[in-house]
Amino acid sequence: MSNEEQISQPQEALTPAQRVRSDWRSLVEKVSYKAIVNNIPYLAFVVLLCVLYISNSHRALEMQRELNAQNKMLKELRWKYMDTKSQLMYVKTETQVIKNAEHIGLKPSLLPAYKIGRK
Repeated sequence: MSNEEQISQPQEALTPAQRVRSDWRSLVEKVSYKAIVNNIPYLAFVVLLCVLYISNSHRALEMQRELNAQNKMLKELRWKYMDTKSQLMYVKTETQVIKNAEHIGLKPSLLPAYKIGRK
């Protein structure tokens, strides 16, 4: 069969091998130099989208790493705050204040506290 006979035949009458050959030929025609030159704006747009997609995913990963580092630092600072707060509560107890005051020579008063008021 010549090419003209194949073109004139409907697609249903083609054998599977002929259909594959014609699909291959159409693919080669689509990828030919002329087709590439005609589609340069579209290809440039696709390349631009690919570059934007890659840069966006890279930026998202960097932001996620930074967020994880900030969360880790926040947890450490929270634990440090709670530890300092518990130490301060311990130091403010009456017995600890009395012990610390003895080092500088102060003694607790034996008289109860009283209020000074006006008459």
